[in-house]
Amino acid sequence: MRIGKFTFDNIVALAPMAGVTDLPFRNLCKQLGAGFAPSEMVTSDISLWHTEKSRRRLDHGGEAHPRIVQIAGGDPEMIASAARLNVERGADIIDINLGCPAKKVCRKAAGSALLKDVVLVKAILEAAVDSVQVPVTLKTRTGWSQDARNGPEIAAIAEAAGIQAIAIHGRTRACMYLGQAEYATIAEIKRSVSIPVIANGDIDCPQKAREVLRLTGADGLMIGRAAQGRPWIFREINHYLATGEILAPPAWQEVRDIMLGHLDNLYHFYGEYTGVRIARKHLGWYCKNQPGASDFWEKVARVESSGEQVRVIENYFKQLTKQAA
Repeated sequence: MRIGKFTFDNIVALAPMAGVTDLPFRNLCKQLGAGFAPSEMVTSDISLWHTEKSRRRLDHGGEAHPRIVQIAGGDPEMIASAARLNVERGADIIDINLGCPAKKVCRKAAGSALLKDVVLVKAILEAAVDSVQVPVTLKTRTGWSQDARNGPEIAAIAEAAGIQAIAIHGRTRACMYLGQAEYATIAEIKRSVSIPVIANGDIDCPQKAREVLRLTGADGLMIGRAAQGRPWIFREINHYLATGEILAPPAWQEVRDIMLGHLDNLYHFYGEYTGVRIARKHLGWYCKNQPGASDFWEKVARVESSGEQVRVIENYFKQLTKQAA
């Protein structure tokens, strides 16, 4: 798949998720087969960029190109300024967020709240495209509510504004993350525009990935929650799409090594105190549905140091190996 001058190795991407897709997780998913990985959502309000959270979200040190920065906001001029500054900092692609359904985002007339105001959407997208020389893409939903699925209208506005690709979550803003994603609207959008369309929503296994491609005709896929604790899902999907064969799941030893490598990068990126706490949610996802997961979680949730966190993980996998022998 191609966006602007950039051609990606495959069509399966990591979806941007606030509080999840930080630099360490993006790098890990790329190593395990993600074709590309946009950043966590960054506010367009430059006055807030001094906060620790924003500084980390704006940190792309050592990240492979192309670097994709997602911006959220409801003011065209602020979006344009934020886009320009991110390009100056090394962004290769700017992604505009019209998809986040979180209340704290929607209360500020950003994210999927903007889907109610197509005039403002047009102004934001045009301002973003006009402000930078790099490709601008869009992440959105099928509409504001089930009675107002205006995704096709938004897509037409986006293409006319110069947006070079659009990723669509198969739910409306009102759906949040409840119920099942629907793909008919994504298929309608794909038929109506000539820019690449990326389907997102409930893609949790290789078979579902192929089915969503069939249902939508999309050019690419975006994986969100299914990658939490299972970053190797990208190579599994890529293998299945290429061969029609199911790739064997990673052995416990590889899962252990992936976890420990991920944690080491978290400690370096956040520092030990914050890194240990950020790691906890990832460890919960990694060990979900694994043998002895509840006992493991009780131990790891109380750990306060990186060394002890690593020891708990190593001991857990030693027990798994003994049980399997």
